[in-house]
Amino acid sequence: MARLPRLCLPGIPQHIIQRGNNRQACFASEEDFAAYAHWLIEYSQRYKVAIHAWVFMTNHVHLLVTPETETAISQMMQTLGRHYVRYFNYTYRRTGTLWEGRFKSCVINATEYLLVCQRYIELNPVRAGMVEAPQDYRWSSYHANGLGKSTQLWTPHAVYLNLGADTAERTHAYRALFRGHIDTETLQRVRQATQQGMVLGNERFRREIEQLTGRRTTALKRGPKPKPQEKKKEFLL
Repeated sequence: MARLPRLCLPGIPQHIIQRGNNRQACFASEEDFAAYAHWLIEYSQRYKVAIHAWVFMTNHVHLLVTPETETAISQMMQTLGRHYVRYFNYTYRRTGTLWEGRFKSCVINATEYLLVCQRYIELNPVRAGMVEAPQDYRWSSYHANGLGKSTQLWTPHAVYLNLGADTAERTHAYRALFRGHIDTETLQRVRQATQQGMVLGNERFRREIEQLTGRRTTALKRGPKPKPQEKKKEFLL
């Protein structure tokens, strides 16, 4: 089956996942995380991609971004990926690929899912059992969204800004969102849409994206497996 083209529309947020090949580590030190963050800042600014949320895990990265052009995300991720691989291979005297093929992504209905995705991303270290609370993990946007710390990497989305009139109100309201858990169904919806490169949003939003792109926005249902043909019995006459 032919691979569907990526959905990438200016002004519409996307959730991105990039994993290490065979789930191998792609960050082995604090210096590696810092190098990746440095180039992410550089290339997000060059290609005009706003970064709303992120988490850098040992073997994968989550980003929540909004591009200004249709090609902005692909250009950013390709340039960032190549640059970081050269650094990583040189640093650890290795060769070959580091990333698991193409990055995964899905477009998001911001009014429904932007804050859900931010929580999903920033709770990754908690779900992985690495820390007890999101603020305990250094390489996460929670420090910006939840604690109000300034960073060049961060551009708050309008949905986030609407949480309050100033930084204190917004961060207080944002931290309150983390008192509840993201239910299993919603977690699965986020994961499935991202892995399949589809759309995270209601039916109206999906129809709008289909009209804008001319591309289907839901996965095809798998049909039942064909039954094996029974062998005809041969009779000896």
